[in-house]
Amino acid sequence: MPLYEYRCRHCGSEFECLMLSPNEPDPECPCCHKKGVEKLISAGSIRPQGIPTGAGGFKPPACAPTGG
Repeated sequence: MPLYEYRCRHCGSEFECLMLSPNEPDPECPCCHKKGVEKLISAGSIRPQGIPTGAGGFKPPACAPTGG
């Protein structure tokens, strides 16, 4: 169940919302109670281009230069 970040287009407040299904409509603003929010890109939703190797390691993508 992903936690999404939103910003209200009317009052500018930012809030988080747990969405139980990807088919749910966008929530209303908890401050002004209006519809019309935009989904923000949060740090948790950005993934690096490499491939995780486990145990905290990171392998760069094959096309990236590797030192030297």
